[in-house]
Amino acid sequence: MLARNRVAIEGVTPLVDGGRFAIKRLEGEPLKIEADVFCDGHEKIGAAILTRPAGEAGWTETPLVFVENDRWAGEVVLDRPGPWRYTIIGWRDAFGTWASDTRKKRDAGQVIALELKEGRALLDRAVAGKRGTKADWAELASLISSFDALPEADGDARYELLEQEGTVALLGRTGPRDELSTFEVEVPVWVDRERAGFSAWYELMPRSQSGDVNRHGTFDDVVKRLPDIREMGFDVLYFPPIHPIGLTNRKGRNNSLNAGPGEPGSPYAIGSHEGGHRDIHPELGSFEDFARLVDEAKAHGLEIALDFAIQCSPDHPWIKQHPDWFDWRPDGTIKYAENPPKKYQDIVNVDFYREGAIPSLWYELRNTVLFWLDKGVRIFRVDNPHTKPFPFWEWMIAEVRAADPGVIFLAEAFTRPKLMKRLAKVGYNQSYSYFTWRNEKWELEEYLTELTQEECAEYMRPNFFVNTPDINPLYLQTSGRPGFRIRLALAASLAGNYGIYSGFELCEYEPVPGKEEYLNSEKYEIRAFDWNAPGNIREDVAFFNRLRAEEPAMKAFRNLAFYNFYNENILYYGKRTEDKSSFLLFIVSLDPHNPQGGHFEVPLWEFGLPDNGSLKVEDLTDGRQFVWQGKVQHWWIAPSQRPYAVLRISA
Repeated sequence: MLARNRVAIEGVTPLVDGGRFAIKRLEGEPLKIEADVFCDGHEKIGAAILTRPAGEAGWTETPLVFVENDRWAGEVVLDRPGPWRYTIIGWRDAFGTWASDTRKKRDAGQVIALELKEGRALLDRAVAGKRGTKADWAELASLISSFDALPEADGDARYELLEQEGTVALLGRTGPRDELSTFEVEVPVWVDRERAGFSAWYELMPRSQSGDVNRHGTFDDVVKRLPDIREMGFDVLYFPPIHPIGLTNRKGRNNSLNAGPGEPGSPYAIGSHEGGHRDIHPELGSFEDFARLVDEAKAHGLEIALDFAIQCSPDHPWIKQHPDWFDWRPDGTIKYAENPPKKYQDIVNVDFYREGAIPSLWYELRNTVLFWLDKGVRIFRVDNPHTKPFPFWEWMIAEVRAADPGVIFLAEAFTRPKLMKRLAKVGYNQSYSYFTWRNEKWELEEYLTELTQEECAEYMRPNFFVNTPDINPLYLQTSGRPGFRIRLALAASLAGNYGIYSGFELCEYEPVPGKEEYLNSEKYEIRAFDWNAPGNIREDVAFFNRLRAEEPAMKAFRNLAFYNFYNENILYYGKRTEDKSSFLLFIVSLDPHNPQGGHFEVPLWEFGLPDNGSLKVEDLTDGRQFVWQGKVQHWWIAPSQRPYAVLRISA
């Protein structure tokens, strides 16, 4: 067995945990692969990447190119969503070794008659190997005829025929591969549709869309808001749970333990006598209404995302139907959810490993996702996935993907770093992140460098939500309208995926005193808003979403680069395509209260220009066009006017 792999193949990247988990790419996104490939002796080495969809027999081969110090590199593009595999092969290149050695002998004036016979034998070996296409075989036969037609005494002509560029290329495709060796791992790759890596989310509570605090909103009310949401440029419309809400221990206004008459309760207290996770809260409408909403959203370029929250009201039908799925206390009462000191008296949790829960609970939850998939939902934001077992998620996500590889799961897990990353490894397409609490320049640069350049970039795609119904960040509570514009600019330009919770565009910030929570939260009451109220930042939202849609440089996440701006209150960074046809610079003040400015470096080196070179500049926020001459320039930002600048540069 050891003798088969004479050529060493190691240091393969990207590779997550030795191939235990899949790396992630989008359909059409280049996958750059590198490996150390070498062998004993002085023979020439060849190497290639093999790719195939998982489960298919035939491999597609892409050459690896030698870089330096036994390091090889190549790039492939996987063109459809689903599971793929790649591996590396290496071999001793018999023809390449022959060509190199023979050239050295000939240049030294040595007789190469025997070497020409060896070269001719290599042609026979190439014929016997039957690699390449039928066209290659025909070309190989023609080459052999031409070689044999030349007199043996005319060694120069024979050598020149074998040294031609076309011959070298042909033997590269068909020549013998001695000691062909294969990397021991077929590296898993999961390929997603574009929206998994590039999306703009808008979250709203359907029940607050009527415009009247005294009337429960419906799906039809949401339909009426679709033009407004699409006008701002979003492509994903996300709802918290839309299921029946329990009555037992129902929460009241501002998370009160006692709900008054008519108070709607938290949508996360799922389940009542009206149904559970596969049912719709009656006041929202019917399944026919929901189907109409899905269709209307699609017509407006929006995809519906639903919350998948694995928790139950004490009134959920599962409790009577499947008591063995739940934890019971010694006094016979059901154990409600806790996260000390927080108490969720209106919620109880299932126990995934309780006797009787495997496999019935797991099947029920999988089938619930498949149920909503059948209703036209292909995106699920999952509530608190870090409090559920990793094996369940790995199994369940794989099961759903078998039905539709285009399903997207977003992990709402503001938790410890390794837990967040493990959820991404087991299959989550997107992940909530710490962006919500990264406000200083050094914090943002450090965190974004981790997300875009370290190993987690191969499998974890963050979604930069600026706020949520649960999180009203202190920064937004204290920064006024400029702070909302700053956080929008950062989220929409730094990340491939980002989102806002409705009210953000109105600069809603009133907190529960001393907490990062909203006062009068929609989680516990119906609200009504003037979506065009004075002071809104709808134009900023539309600007960034339009920029994301129109500029190719915005489509990627790992192309982020930070540049030098000599002021710790200003974050300065760029995004560009490989060919630099789309090259954007962002200058964002992090100070919502005071004007900031300073000198910064123009990335002339990215265009191969000297420090005194010049670049054309277009300010995309106001249309101005000008030229920067020289590496060091100056910029000034007044947050009361616009706390950010977006510039397109070109040579």
